[in-house]
Amino acid sequence: MKNDILIAYYSWSGNTKKIAEMIKQETGGTLFEIEPVPPYTTDYRAAVEQAREEIRSGFRPDLKAMPDMTSYSVVFLGTPIWCSTMAPPLASFVDRLDLENKTVISFHTHGGGGGGSFEKDIAALCPNATVKQGFGAYNRGDGLTPAAIRDWLRTMGLSSRK
Repeated sequence: MKNDILIAYYSWSGNTKKIAEMIKQETGGTLFEIEPVPPYTTDYRAAVEQAREEIRSGFRPDLKAMPDMTSYSVVFLGTPIWCSTMAPPLASFVDRLDLENKTVISFHTHGGGGGGSFEKDIAALCPNATVKQGFGAYNRGDGLTPAAIRDWLRTMGLSSRK
C-alpha cells in the first residue's frame, strides 16, 4: 500500500468519485472527498447556475475538512468540469494547500466538452509542484475501464498492478 499518495476529489454526481476509486485500486493511495460547506443542491439546473456564478466571480466555498499533507508526495486532484474548468470546491481545496515539491496529477469528468482550461488552470494554481499529464473521461464513463486507468498510471510508474 502506498501511503505517500493522496487521491483528493470533488464529485457532484458520483462520476468523478468512480475514477478516484479506480485510481485507489491501482495505486493503493488514500481517498479524500472534498466536501463544500454548504453542499451543492442536488437539483442539476440550480447547481449549474450556482457553479456558473461562482466561477465567474472567483468564489471559493468553505470546505468541511482538509487533510494533513505532510506524508504525501503525490497528489491526485479530481473534479467534474464545470464551465470549462474545475469545480469551485477543488479550486478552494488547492488554494489552501502547500503543494511545493509535490507531484500533482489531475483527473476529470466532463459532459462532452472535454477538459476546457482545467489542465492549464490547475498548473497555474500549483506553481511550485511538478504537474503531470491528467486523465479525462466522459461523465457516463463510456469506454472507461480499470485497464484504461491502469495504462495511464503506468505511463507515470504509478500502477501497482502488473
